[in-house]
Amino acid sequence: MPTARPSARELTPRLVELCRLARAAGIALTLDTEESERLELTLELLAAVCRDPALAGWNGFGIAVQTYQKRALPMLKYIVGLARETNRILHVRLVKGAYWDAEIKRGQERGLPGYPLYTRKPNTDVSYLACASYVFQQGRNVLYPQFATHNAHTVAAVASMAGKAGFEFEFQRLHGMGEELYTHVTGPGGLGIPCRVYAPVGEHEDLLPYLVRRLLENGSNTSFVNRIVNENEPIDAIIADPVRTVDGFDQVAHPRIPQPLDIYQPERRNSLGVHLANGAVCKAMAERMERVSRRAWVAAPLVGGEEQGGVSDTIRNPANHADAVGTVANATAEHVRAAVDIAVRAQPAWDATPAGVRGDALDKAADLFEASTAELVAMCVREAGKSVPDGVAEVREAVDFLRYYAARARHEFAGPQRMPGPTGESNELSLHGRGVFTCISPWNFPLAIFAGQVAAALAAGNAVLAKPAEQTPLVAAHAVRLLLQAGVPADVLHFLPGDGAVVGAAAVADPRVAGVAFTGSTETARIINRTLAARHGPIGTLIAETGGQNAMIVDSSALPEQVVIDAVQSAFNSAGQRCSALRVLCVQEDVAPKVKRLLAGYMEELVVGDPAYLETDVGPVIDEAARAMLEGHAREVMRSAAWHHRIELPAATRAGTFVAPLAVEIASLSMLEREWFGPIMHLVTYKARELEALVDAINATGFGLTFGIHSRIDGTVRRVASRVAAGNVYVNRNIIGAVVGTQPFGGSGLSGTGPKAGGPFYLHRYAHERTMTVNTSAVGGNASLLAME
Repeated sequence: MPTARPSARELTPRLVELCRLARAAGIALTLDTEESERLELTLELLAAVCRDPALAGWNGFGIAVQTYQKRALPMLKYIVGLARETNRILHVRLVKGAYWDAEIKRGQERGLPGYPLYTRKPNTDVSYLACASYVFQQGRNVLYPQFATHNAHTVAAVASMAGKAGFEFEFQRLHGMGEELYTHVTGPGGLGIPCRVYAPVGEHEDLLPYLVRRLLENGSNTSFVNRIVNENEPIDAIIADPVRTVDGFDQVAHPRIPQPLDIYQPERRNSLGVHLANGAVCKAMAERMERVSRRAWVAAPLVGGEEQGGVSDTIRNPANHADAVGTVANATAEHVRAAVDIAVRAQPAWDATPAGVRGDALDKAADLFEASTAELVAMCVREAGKSVPDGVAEVREAVDFLRYYAARARHEFAGPQRMPGPTGESNELSLHGRGVFTCISPWNFPLAIFAGQVAAALAAGNAVLAKPAEQTPLVAAHAVRLLLQAGVPADVLHFLPGDGAVVGAAAVADPRVAGVAFTGSTETARIINRTLAARHGPIGTLIAETGGQNAMIVDSSALPEQVVIDAVQSAFNSAGQRCSALRVLCVQEDVAPKVKRLLAGYMEELVVGDPAYLETDVGPVIDEAARAMLEGHAREVMRSAAWHHRIELPAATRAGTFVAPLAVEIASLSMLEREWFGPIMHLVTYKARELEALVDAINATGFGLTFGIHSRIDGTVRRVASRVAAGNVYVNRNIIGAVVGTQPFGGSGLSGTGPKAGGPFYLHRYAHERTMTVNTSAVGGNASLLAME
């Protein structure tokens, strides 16, 4: 997993050219810093420009430092060292930060061990002062400080520090803000310190989000700009020393902002992410993945805890067919029958095991999964062709499934629920496992969906026959080993890799199997349904999650740049091999030309190649059959297309099964008679008056899985969302990456049976309900009633 950044190599020449133009024009240029995830990339660009011989001797270059980031002070130390090394004076623009809420959200979404920034405003103020102090102590002859602030206390503190330092600096303020404050800094009788006034420049539609953010920040309760005009705010509170304020806290972190791993507490712990934007973390992860990839990965049937023999197949890396990832011994129909024999006998005892004990085993398995993250990610990359970030997300989703279903089992299966009724009578409702469940999982989520199905069945008190996809048995085998290690009984969980027509068919057809959990194609779900219906004995339960003709509607009010980012992520992440992937982008014709232009440009920035490299955006499709089918469709649909854009595949992709990402305009939705499971995005344009008819056409496909809306008009969003039949609706974001317990996933119609995976009703489908009624008055009278006064 090399950590080189091709973006830095691409951006450096462009930034150098901008600097040359700035030098020629006699103006300064400051490199901004925004998301903490881009900080290391930004510093690489800074260093590359500073070391470029063409800019030697130019002192007009600099960088902004956001002091709400915990790395602000180490960053300043790096900048000072770089300035001394390159013999130049760097401008340093000290700001408190502009994307605090977004950083909090990203930290929670990514399951980081902690936040990269301070969660209390006074902590940021202290950090700003510490950074200012360092600049004045260490910055002589290497830094030109610029202090952007509208806070009077900060201005006074900086001015006091500067009086002792004795070298040039300036303040900065936003146009339209802080005029009264800075009259005392720059005006007659003031401090005589220069203040640069800055303002955003651009089109109204581009500036609106920026201006809205400034209004929100300045209107917040913690904003100095807001507090200074509040007549009810005591002056002592406004000018309070932030150091003393922080010293008075019982805890440094904000007590009402949970740490990323605690956002779902007290129910469960959030899954731990891998901060790949951190160079040290990324390097350690790469080394661990490299080390575990040297092992010989094997999978074989496990029946009653005993490994079985079978005809072996070699599993090959879809990105490089010469790479033999491991071997699998395939199960037979006899193995299936033996597993059912044992599972039927073992299930009653497992169902009688307290739900808390079953949950403890799943929680322990979740911990083992997290401890094995590097190996599980490496397996997902080499066996399933997933990118490293997608592999990390896969492990996290599996962990979330384990913990979520453990928590739901404790809540709903721990004991009977008392029901209302007449006096003299006791009524209780309890949940119990149905029996033996066959879990058939797909190759596109070989760990997460596999673990989710198995965990749900086990949590509800069922024994399980776990049948992974033929293409991805190795990571599933490792997951089963971890589940058994965590305490799941070997006679309750059986692992049966192999051909679906042999293993899957036998595991579905056995009348002793109470139910089937399946994720895959609609066609296969129909076969399973017919098989269950044709069996003698009890009617089997089918929980099916199938595909989707997933659409995203974009109206003329949407931000085209955001639309393109979200559409590309939705259509091409995981090479379009997600049930939730975007298949049809529906764009209002008024903005379609701009969207198509931006889409083509953004697609050209995609890197297609080996997913083991962090620079890769799009990996391979799963096998040659999938590649041939997708290429056939691409040729056919491009033949009559009014517009299309497709990127070229690099020569290295010939070693695997790659499909070049394609965006292609089609005349109408009716041209798509099936779901195309790969990196092909179809584009349809529509007139504003056709919006309702378009939603009806989407519903008419029969699928109902995921759907996206991009609009800044709330009425349009609500009208469309209420009309569409999709199970998961996403507004002004991508349509992939549903989170367990937050965005329960699943659809209806051709997209599956429900209930939603990762939702509060999912375990019920794996369970029988039983009621018990006791006539308490039959033993001589109703004591509770008679005792009433």
